[in-house]
Amino acid sequence: MNPSRETSFNLRVLLVLSLGHLVVDIYQGALPAILPFLKVKLSLSYTMTGVIMMAANVTSSVIQPLFGYLSDKKEKAFLLPLGCLFAGIGFALLSVPDNYLLVLFLVTISGLGVASYHPEGYKTAHFFTGDKMATGMSVFSVGGNLGFALGPIISLSIITYLGFSFLPLMATFTLIFIALLFYSWNSLTRGKPVSVAKATSAESTRKGAYVSLFLIIGTVIMRSWTQMGLMTYIPFYYIDILKGEPIYAGKLVSVLLLGGVAGTIMGSMIADRIGHKRYLIISMALASLLFPLIFVAQGLMLFVTLGVFGMVLISTFTVTIVMAQQLLPRNLGIASGLMVGFAIGTGGLGVTILGGIADHFGVENALKSIMILPLAGLLLSLPIRYPGKDRH
Repeated sequence: MNPSRETSFNLRVLLVLSLGHLVVDIYQGALPAILPFLKVKLSLSYTMTGVIMMAANVTSSVIQPLFGYLSDKKEKAFLLPLGCLFAGIGFALLSVPDNYLLVLFLVTISGLGVASYHPEGYKTAHFFTGDKMATGMSVFSVGGNLGFALGPIISLSIITYLGFSFLPLMATFTLIFIALLFYSWNSLTRGKPVSVAKATSAESTRKGAYVSLFLIIGTVIMRSWTQMGLMTYIPFYYIDILKGEPIYAGKLVSVLLLGGVAGTIMGSMIADRIGHKRYLIISMALASLLFPLIFVAQGLMLFVTLGVFGMVLISTFTVTIVMAQQLLPRNLGIASGLMVGFAIGTGGLGVTILGGIADHFGVENALKSIMILPLAGLLLSLPIRYPGKDRH
C-alpha cells in the first residue's frame, strides 16, 4: 500500500458516487439499443449509425484523459452534477430531431457529460477504497456496469410500450440523482484525504511503467471492442435479421452486461488475492474460449452463455483501472481517463469498422469477426510488467 493512503473503506461515499455512475452509464448503455429506431426514422445506413456510435465514443471516452488532466490540476467536484445533467439531457432528446447532424450534436453533448463525470468520479472514489483497491473501486465501478445493463432494457421498454417519442422520460434519472447529490454534498466532500497525487512513488518512475501502461491500454481496447460490438450488433441481428422482438434483443444485451456487474465484484475480489495481472490474463483466456459458444447456444442457453461471457470479459473493468493507477500514482485522473475513457472509447471506435463489415458482408459476419479480439487482448496482456503480487 502507498504510504499516503491512510483512508479506510467508506461505503457511503462510494455508493453515492456509484449511483451517479449508474445514471450516467444508463445513457451510454441505452444508445446502442435505440440505434435501430434512429436508423429507421432517419433512413440511415449501418455505416451512418456506426458514425453515431463513433461520435458518442470520441466525446464520452476518448477525450476523458483531458478531463482527467484538469481534475489532477485542481479539484473539480462540480463536474459530477454537471456531467450527469449533460449526459441525460443530450440522450433524452435524441427522439426529437429529424436531422442527422442535430442527432450527432445531441450525442456529443451527452458524451461530453459522460466524459466529465468519470475521471473526477474515479479519482474521488480512489480516496475511499482502503487497502483493497480493486475491491473498493469495484463498488464505484459496478454502478456503471449496472447502468450499462439497465440502459437497453429501460429505453426499449419505454419505446415498446409508449413509443419512441417518449424517450425524453429517460431524463428523470438525471434529475433524481442531481437532487440526491446536492443533498449529500457535505458528506461527500467533507474530510477528503490528502491526494495521493502529491505523493512520491518509486513505481511512478519505474522503468517499463509506460510500456506496461501501453499494453494495458491495448488490452482494454480489445476488451471494449468486444463488448461494444456485441452491444451494438446483437440488437441489429435479432431485430433486423431474425425479425425478433426488440424487448428480446434488449434482454440479451442486458444479460450480457448484468453478467459483467457480477463479474466486476467477484473478479476484483479474486484479483486482490491472486494478483491483478494474473487475473487479467486468466479473464482474457477464458473469454477467448467462451466466445464461439454464443453462435451455437439457443433459447435459455443463449442467455446463460451471454451472462457467463459478460461475467468473464467485463470482470477486469476495475482491475485494469487500478493497474493504471498503480503505474501512475501521481496522476490518478489521467490514469482513470486513459482506462475508462481513451482505451474503452478507442475500442468503441471499432464499432464503426464493424458497421462497414455489416454493410458489405452482413450483420452475422460482423458479429463473428469480433471473435479474434479477446485473443488479441490475451496476447497483449502477457508481457505486462506490474508491481505487487504479480511479480512472482
